This record gives sequence, structure tokens and C-alpha cells, in this order.
Amino acid sequence: MPLLRLLAALALVAFLAFLVSGTDFEALKDGFKQVSAAHVIAGLMLVQIQIAVSALRWRFTAARLGEAMSLPLAVSEYYVASFLNQTLPGGVAGDAVRAYRMRSEGPGGWKRPTKAVLFERLSGQMAFFVLALGGLFIWPQVLGGEDAGRLSLHIALGFILVAAALGGGMNVIKRRFSWIGQLADEVGAVFVRDGALFIQAGMSLLIVGTYVAGFFLASDAVGAPLPWTAALTVIPLSLIVMLIPAGMGGWGTREAAAMALWPLIGATSTEGLAASIVYGGLSLAGALPGLAILSLETIRGKPRRA
Repeated sequence: MPLLRLLAALALVAFLAFLVSGTDFEALKDGFKQVSAAHVIAGLMLVQIQIAVSALRWRFTAARLGEAMSLPLAVSEYYVASFLNQTLPGGVAGDAVRAYRMRSEGPGGWKRPTKAVLFERLSGQMAFFVLALGGLFIWPQVLGGEDAGRLSLHIALGFILVAAALGGGMNVIKRRFSWIGQLADEVGAVFVRDGALFIQAGMSLLIVGTYVAGFFLASDAVGAPLPWTAALTVIPLSLIVMLIPAGMGGWGTREAAAMALWPLIGATSTEGLAASIVYGGLSLAGALPGLAILSLETIRGKPRRA
């Protein structure tokens, strides 16, 4: 596994080097000069909304699993996780720390907090999946040609068939393995029953909307306003690649994707790079309260769940 991660990191570095070799650094510098205070303020506000609603989603998810937490605690822990996710390799280290810090004393005290974190992140990934699926019908407008349209239709049908097969297979699996049945019940409590579907969907779509709006804002800030089709095409892909455990908290993979995808919508790879860097900078700056929380804990010598 470490070898695979090393190879993935080397491949990313090589790909980035190839893309950067054609970068117009004067244009990149000019793009950064166009970033205004209004763009920065709006971007930081989006990050605060993103973290606050994400904390609400986590608190709701935990409550459905029988784990109660106060809203201030959920928000502060989400700030810590967001900061660590963006500064540590893999992009999910902060979530692991979040589950660890929420553990309770005694055997198995980490299981329920871990499930709450996993389900909360799953809710967000499903929203990204829906957004990317919607993009399948928009890509033909971006790429052009009937073949692209047929390919999008085939992929969409494939997604539907896989979802149907998984849904049918779950009933059989639940009867054979009791722990699967328990997991299915927890999934139902978190995502389906008692209005959970609408609450999870609403919060997750709002959070995904802040991610997309952040990229629109960052690209506009560097002088490369995006067409509406970017919301369902190049932006979701640029964000999804951040899950690849090759970069540092999404840095590198996001920039490589933006440089490769921005030319498809009429911009340049340099504008894609500038937009991605501004987006990453605003996201990191918006999560800095997490660093402040960790610093205060270190000074006091009292980590929350040591």
C-alpha cells in the first residue's frame, strides 16, 4: 500500500510538471493581481457556511445513531477536521482525528463516533455523485458530437442498473449476515426514516452548492468567469479528484484537474491553475479557526479527548 501511494504521488508530480511546463507565469501573476477584497470576503463567507452546515449534518447524523453533541462542539470539531484535511496527506486525516477526538471511554467507545463521521462524509459524497450524474447530460454540450451524447446515456443507464442491482442484492445479504442487517438499519435511520432523506439531501446539496459557488467565485476572481455548465461538469470533477490520496489535502490533484479541464470550457490551463490555487487558499484560510483551536489546546495542555 505505501508503494502504491508513493507511485501515485510520483505520477501526480510528473503530470503536474508536464502541465506546469506549458504555464504562462506572467498570465498566472496577472490573474492573481485581479483578485479583489470583495472576492476574498465572499469566499471566506462561503467557507464559514460550508463548515457550519457540515457540522449540523454531522450532529444530525450522530443523533440518529444515538450520539448526542452540542452545536458549538460540533462546529469547533469540524473546524479542526477541515483544517487538518487540507494540510495532511490524503484529504481525510482530519475526519479520522474527528472520530478519535469524539470517542468515549471504555471498550468500543470509538465505534459509534466513527460511524457518525463515515455516514456524514457518505452523505456529502452522494450529493457529489448526484451532481456528477447530472453532468452526464451536460457534457455533450461541452464536448460536442452525437457520440458524446450516446456515451453519457449509456453511463447513466449503467449507474441506474448498478443501483438497482445493489438494492435488490441487499435484501438477500441482510438475511444471510446479521451485522449487515444492523448496518442497514443504521443507514435507514440516518438517511431514510422520519424525514432523514429530505434533511440529509437538503444539507448536503447546500454544502455541495457552496463548494461549486466557491470555484465560480475563484475563477471569476482571476478573470476567467465560468459558464453555468461548469457547475455540472468541470467543477465536480475538479473537486472529486481531491479524494485521490496522492496530494496533500487535495492540493496538487485539484490543480492538475483544473489545468486539464478548464480548456474544455473555453478557458486556459493557466486560468484553471490560478482559479484552483485561489480556491484552495480561500478554503484553507476559512478553516484557520481549526488551527487556533488546536493551538489553544496545546497551550493549555488539554486536548479534548486525550
